[in-house]
Parts: sequence; C-alpha cells; structure tokens
Amino acid sequence: MTALTQLAGTYTIDPSHTEVGFVTRHAMVTKVRGSFNDVTGTASTEAGLQNAKIDVALQVASVDTRNADRDNHLKSADFFDVEQYPTITFVSTEIVAADDATLRVTGDLTIKDVTRPVTIDFDYNGAATDPFGNERVGLEGQIQVNRKDWNLTWNAALETGGVLVSEKVTLVFEVSAIKNA
Repeated sequence: MTALTQLAGTYTIDPSHTEVGFVTRHAMVTKVRGSFNDVTGTASTEAGLQNAKIDVALQVASVDTRNADRDNHLKSADFFDVEQYPTITFVSTEIVAADDATLRVTGDLTIKDVTRPVTIDFDYNGAATDPFGNERVGLEGQIQVNRKDWNLTWNAALETGGVLVSEKVTLVFEVSAIKNA
C-alpha cells in the first residue's frame, strides 16, 4: 500500500488554504482566471480507499475574477443565475488510486440545474502535521470542460470573428484538508 491508499478518516476542506478556480479564453486572445472564495466540503475513507466519499459545495456568489463588473455578470441569469442556483456541488461516485501518487475521482458536478459526471485526476502532494497539530493532506488537479454542457451558453460575437468567451473552461483545484479529530 502507498501513503495515498493508507489514508483513513474524515477530512474537512480548509477553505483558507484551498482554491477552486477556473481559466477560460477571453476575446480569443487572452485568459481570464477566477475562483470561488466560499468552498466547503468533506472527504472520508477507510484504508485502501474503501468507502471513500467526497462532497464539495461552492457558493456561486463568492465568484472572484478581480473585476466587479465581470463578477456581477457571472452571477446574473446570463451565466450562473445565483438567485436561482446559489450553489455548485460535486458528489463523488467512485474514488480509486490511479497510481501511487494519483487519486482518480469520478462524481456528479451540478451547476445550475444540470448534473453531469466528471472524472478528475488529483496529484497527491502528501500529508503533514501543521504547527497547530492538525494532520493535513494536499491534492491538486484540473479538468477541462465545456461550459455549454451545464447550460452556461451566453456569448457575444466579436467584429474580428470568434466569440468573447471560450466554450472550454479549465477547472483548477488546489485542496488542503484537515483530518477531523
């Protein structure tokens, strides 16, 4: 067994050391990055990744692209429609060790009123005891999705051809979780 498959217990995402973000093309020539600042979640497993489970929730109102006008547009009915759909959720359906350092997580990603399966490979960065005595694990991963699969379809044509917002979005996860006592 590797260190990854020896993990056991229940872990809570540490939101102050976790980032769930996204990257997409803007105006066909540059990238826009953003993140959701309000992230909560838990993970639990028995040794060997038996009965492993992950649940994550993102509060859409916490979206942050470092531009208030863009953030407000993302919160509007054109995109996430935060008034009607305030939360993005992920619930795992299968968790396996792809290799000694990769956690392959498959689950249901719900954005707005659409739930679709995704599989994300996470690099396991290890476990450590922090200065406060917490056992902490770190994982990072990313996946590219098509935003239209979740009914995020708003766009604007450019005079020079192309569109303002790419359909392809890379979701980026940098997770720090603390083992519950």
